[in-house]
Amino acid sequence: MTLPDIQDVINAIYVVAVLVFILGLRAMSSPATARRGILYAGVAMLLAVLVTFFSPGLSNFALIALGVIVGGLGGFYWARVVKMTAMPQMVAMFNGMGGGSAAAIAAVELLGNLSDPATSGLSMAGAIIGSISIAGSVIAFLKLQGWITSKPIVLPGRQVVNMAVLVLGVAFGGYALYLLNTFWLLPFFVLLLLYGILLTLPIGGADMPVVISLFNALTGIAVGLDGFALVNGPLGDAGYAMVIAGVLVGAAGSLLTVLMARAMNRSISNVFFSAFGATEETGGPVQGQLKPIDAADAAVMMAYASQVVIVPGYGLAVAQGQQKVKELADLLESKGVTVKFAIHPVAGRMPGHMNVLLAEVGVAYDKLYDRDEINAEFPATDVALVIGANDVVNPAAHRPGSPLQGMPILDVEQAKNVIVIKRGQGKGFAGIENDLFYRDNCRMLYGDAQQAVGALVSELKKAS
Repeated sequence: MTLPDIQDVINAIYVVAVLVFILGLRAMSSPATARRGILYAGVAMLLAVLVTFFSPGLSNFALIALGVIVGGLGGFYWARVVKMTAMPQMVAMFNGMGGGSAAAIAAVELLGNLSDPATSGLSMAGAIIGSISIAGSVIAFLKLQGWITSKPIVLPGRQVVNMAVLVLGVAFGGYALYLLNTFWLLPFFVLLLLYGILLTLPIGGADMPVVISLFNALTGIAVGLDGFALVNGPLGDAGYAMVIAGVLVGAAGSLLTVLMARAMNRSISNVFFSAFGATEETGGPVQGQLKPIDAADAAVMMAYASQVVIVPGYGLAVAQGQQKVKELADLLESKGVTVKFAIHPVAGRMPGHMNVLLAEVGVAYDKLYDRDEINAEFPATDVALVIGANDVVNPAAHRPGSPLQGMPILDVEQAKNVIVIKRGQGKGFAGIENDLFYRDNCRMLYGDAQQAVGALVSELKKAS
């Protein structure tokens, strides 16, 4: 009996890995199965990496193994120690590493095979996208981490300057291909990295979920293009695996980007080119006064309610108050109050952030409602408790002329009573004054989210 060729076996395992990737992506579509989906994807990646070591023609095993070990241990460590509030910037950085890897692979291909028009053209495209992705992701990380301001950094004549940098960078790449001279690849990469930086600096913190998602998609596309280029090389079959993986990541990231932009009623071009939040809202101050409430009165109001809807925002994540929120929900339910959670797609700094935080402390998935499911219930809700959320509950989105006009929000202002837990009187990421806080049915409970919710829990226990 003839044994199968080693490359045929490797290809078959690649197919299995791809199928497991797809199953993982499918499982990630639901909070209930997301953990399993991540596990599937991790197993598929490990399988693809291990089988590549048996590819005919592969060399430098020691260096490859060293890279896998260092990268694997580093990723494992940072994933274990990262706080949930820092998850968005970790995702941004890991996206950037993927884009940087794609750019590095493209650079190696260009340096070694610049004379092949098909291969070099694909590598050039991968280098462009990968370079922009890593540079932009680094800026996104710095903004989210607070190491540079999260507000838009708007440079004079930025659109003209950015376009000039992009065109000149691509021109250097084309010149390198035309002359078959690798020297011109240096200014090509430098200018493309600069363009990624300049592209991301004017984007404010409110738009970071869309930015992270788009750079994730770009990384996938860059990996796919590199895979096409590798198909013509000695490890051609490994290139097919990169193509499939890159296409999956690119498609998933692109779809998520569109959904996130739609949740903010923004176009992708608007996110990247409008410098949203760079200027203050015009039209004068919002009419009305902020009305404070203490924890005791707020607790009584909720204890005698029929239904309470809790609206978590990024302030809850920063304060690490999810455990106290779970205690609050349990106490209210023990008093016969119906408790539901309203989750806006951009309530945190990345999709699913709030779902994961609440799931960590045991909040049942069937208590989590998205915007379309919960908005119709607010008029019949006795108390809407907003914890650390701002832009996603701002009724200014319904006001013509507001920068937020048209953004789909949670209509908490329609509840009979609204209690907002907030550190102070500052504006949200978008830099827009929140009309909700001045409504007659709204009361402000000032303080850190964890401490304020803890005070509500204490007052409810006293009333038991």
